[in-house]
Amino acid sequence: MQEQETTHRGRGHALARRWPTAVALAAAALIFGGGLGDLDEAVSGFGELILLLALEYLILDRIGRRGASWPVIGAMVAAMVVIGALDAVPLSAVIVAAALVLLVWGAVAGTPNGRAVFGVQAAGMLGFGAIAFAGLAVDPDLGRYLVAAGWFLHGVWDAVHLKLDKVVSRSYAEACGVVDLAVAAMLVFLL
Repeated sequence: MQEQETTHRGRGHALARRWPTAVALAAAALIFGGGLGDLDEAVSGFGELILLLALEYLILDRIGRRGASWPVIGAMVAAMVVIGALDAVPLSAVIVAAALVLLVWGAVAGTPNGRAVFGVQAAGMLGFGAIAFAGLAVDPDLGRYLVAAGWFLHGVWDAVHLKLDKVVSRSYAEACGVVDLAVAAMLVFLL
C-alpha cells in the first residue's frame, strides 16, 4: 500500500512539474478555438507574433533576469492589445523599433549575460525577423509555410534555451516551445 502511494505521489509531482506544458496546451486550444481567420490574417498576425517572441528574448537578455520571463510576456501582450486598440502605428513597426533600440544598446553597453549570449539573441532577432518579413512579403499560400517554419524554429530555439537554462526561465521556455509547435502545426494543417 505504501509503495502505491509513493508511486502515485511521484506521478503527481511529475505532472505538477509539467504545468508549463498544460498552460501551453490550454493557450493553443484558445488560439484554435478563437479561429485562425482567413489565410491573409493568419499569416500577417502570426508573422508579427514571431517578432514579438524574439523581442522578448532580447529584453530578457538586456535586463539579465530570467525570472522576469512571465511578467515580461504579460506586459508585452498588454502593450500589444493597447497598440492594436489605438491603431495609430502597426505593431510590427513598434517591435522593430524596440528591437533596434535593444540591439544598439546591447552592442554598445553589453548585457548582464555577456557579449556571446547577446550575439546569439541578436542573431535570433535578426533571423526570426527575416523569416517573419519574408513570410509577409510573399504570396500568403507560401507565406503560411514560411511563418509556420518560423514558429517551428522558435520552438527549437525554446528547447535549446530550456536545455542550456539560459536567458528565459525554464518554465517559460517549455511553455513557449509547446505553443510554438502547436501554432506551426495549425498553420500547416488547419488553414
